[in-house]
Amino acid sequence: MMTATRFIAAIVIYLVSGLPVQADQGEDTFQPLVIETRTGLQKFLVEIAATPEKRAVGLMGRQSMPENRGMLFDFGTDQHISMWMKNTYIPLDMAFISNKGVIKKIVKRTVPHSLAPITSGQPVRAVLELNGGLTDRLKISIGDLVRHPIFKNTK
Repeated sequence: MMTATRFIAAIVIYLVSGLPVQADQGEDTFQPLVIETRTGLQKFLVEIAATPEKRAVGLMGRQSMPENRGMLFDFGTDQHISMWMKNTYIPLDMAFISNKGVIKKIVKRTVPHSLAPITSGQPVRAVLELNGGLTDRLKISIGDLVRHPIFKNTK
């Protein structure tokens, strides 16, 4: 069930982003996320991986992902994070994000099925996975601001 605070935050993001919002309805729920870049706002709908179980599975087994979609891995607090591409079929761009919503590192075009660790290099709160190559195409850069309720920075 969606709390009043999450509902209000979702509405605020909806108003800022113009994207549809869904209430908590299980696995297929997407939330709006906006990245403020130097060239404008980039809008996405993201799945949230906030539990150890959801983070362990991530985007494994997916054959494709729509361009405006992604997955936001929420680790709850800033920490050193290590990801991998085990059983992941699509190349991804990974943005490592601080607890204030600032992109601290981007790893581009990860290699599908690779077991090589992909690390944050510094404490971060979350990782946003997008289709490989999208950060270059949309000019998403280190220092850009990610707006989503987990960062408590929605306007």
